[in-house]
Amino acid sequence: MKVVTIDIIAKEWFDRVNGNSYFSAQITLNYGMTDSKTIKIGFTGGHSEYYVQKSGEVLKQLLYTDQEKYETGGLKGLGSYCRDAGIILRTGIQTGCLKRTVKDWGE
Repeated sequence: MKVVTIDIIAKEWFDRVNGNSYFSAQITLNYGMTDSKTIKIGFTGGHSEYYVQKSGEVLKQLLYTDQEKYETGGLKGLGSYCRDAGIILRTGIQTGCLKRTVKDWGE
């Protein structure tokens, strides 16, 4: 599959009792095209832009991207990879969600 666009939408919940953030995300490859595919990331710890990093890791693991690894073991950022590969990347996160909507949405 040739990836032309990557759209990532996430929902975030903040656990005020323990001070942790969680998210779930949906990645759509080739949005609106006949070969579009959606990949879901279930309830995972992390906040802010971590959903983009995690999505990059999942896409590499599923062989949809071939981001290079640095000597330190980290991956090239998904934004940089998409820019260099000519892939359109769109991201968004909805914060302040209820725990049940975040848990159910990514499964």
